[in-house]
Amino acid sequence: MRDLVLIFAIALAAALAVGLATALALRALRRSSILVHLAVLLTGTALAVVGGVAAVAEAMFLSAHDLEVVLITVAAAAAVSLGVGWHFGRRLARAAIWADQARARERRLEKDRRDLVAWVSHDLRTPLAGLRAMAEALEDRVVDDPATVAEYHHRIRLETDRMTRLVDDLFELSRINAGALRLSPTSVPLGEIVSDALATAAPLATARRIRLVAPESGWPTVTASEPELARVVANLLLNAVRYTPDDGTVRVEAGREPDAAWLAVADTCGGIAPADLPRLFEVAFRGESARTPAQPEGGPSGGLGLAIVHGLVQAHGGSVNVHNTADGCRFVVRLPAA
Repeated sequence: MRDLVLIFAIALAAALAVGLATALALRALRRSSILVHLAVLLTGTALAVVGGVAAVAEAMFLSAHDLEVVLITVAAAAAVSLGVGWHFGRRLARAAIWADQARARERRLEKDRRDLVAWVSHDLRTPLAGLRAMAEALEDRVVDDPATVAEYHHRIRLETDRMTRLVDDLFELSRINAGALRLSPTSVPLGEIVSDALATAAPLATARRIRLVAPESGWPTVTASEPELARVVANLLLNAVRYTPDDGTVRVEAGREPDAAWLAVADTCGGIAPADLPRLFEVAFRGESARTPAQPEGGPSGGLGLAIVHGLVQAHGGSVNVHNTADGCRFVVRLPAA
């Protein structure tokens, strides 16, 4: 009995020494990844077993040959244990990391949904209040001179158009997020899409004396779904016109790369805060209030235009990015070339 107690004490002391070293290593590596922690823990466990067996074998005064046999046997078992533990540990680590990322993504999506509801509620409340006030004024004949009545009718149409655009943006964004977007890619001349977008943005640009500059030729042909591509170009162009000060310039360019075509929309908005650049394509993100000027004819956006651009471009297998220039910012879209 005394010999068994002594063997237990020797094995326990050796295992505790290895365990203490493992604990110190884990403490030093506490900011490392979960895979590193698993590797240290598995190695420490195997070494504790090997150390305990080696200490007991040494205390039993085994012959050199017997001690070698014991150590080889324990080392083989430790290697197998480490291999199996590492294999399943990596699977557990990946599952844990995936679960953590999924929770973070869910929290981020939930925050985006709350922000979207708040933005949309604000953007709908303002025109609805104006529409109600003007409708009541017309109904109660508070205004009856033809000029004011015509102005009220004009404002009602503008606010209705603004709400229609907002609802259209919400519908488009919901299709993108739900994966319900069905594209019909064809060879689309980019010049025709840009020409239509320039014609649409021209009245707003003219009212604010903003110059729209685009080359007459050299436009590439891309593989894309024409309605969605037209939405991308229109959103980028309208965004540039909205944020460009009066008497500014919006420039549209395009070109080809070995396996892609690119479209660039540059403005003279004065630049975007570096902290806002990574978030520019988030839903309902508008950046600094100073960059959200009131524009009666264009109406402020619901903060969805660039998010829709990002989703539609990704659905085409392309990419979109933005960077600051000397006097503004430049959006670049890359799409598969025809």
